[in-house]
Amino acid sequence: MSALTNDLKTLLSDSVTMYFVAHGYHWNVEGPDFSQYHALFADIYEDVYSSIDPIAENLRKLDEYAPFTLSKFIDLRTVESVEVAPNPKAMAKALLKVNEGVLVTIGKAFASATKANEQGIANFLAEREDMHKKWHWQLTASTK
Repeated sequence: MSALTNDLKTLLSDSVTMYFVAHGYHWNVEGPDFSQYHALFADIYEDVYSSIDPIAENLRKLDEYAPFTLSKFIDLRTVESVEVAPNPKAMAKALLKVNEGVLVTIGKAFASATKANEQGIANFLAEREDMHKKWHWQLTASTK
């Protein structure tokens, strides 16, 4: 197994984790800013969810099987799923931390894709990095 396939499996697992965290926060957020955070968390989980299948397909392009069981995702992930009170700012801060971990994972996968001369995968990862930087900005701004 190559560094790139290992990194993509970790990214898939971290992305699934982030998806579940953002979706769970979307379901459970409360407070005076409910509407704004409910919408923000929805935007984030919808975007992250849309990246899961392409990550798995990139693994298949490399003739590697994509993990798909929750236990395997838990084993491979580098970010933690955090349950917090339904307070919007606490949720945003916790999701920000998960997003920061996903950004690190994307960076490692991008370096591996570049080294392996997998330009299409590197391009996909660059686009994902850009979106996660957007989420970083929005989550940071919403917690000030």
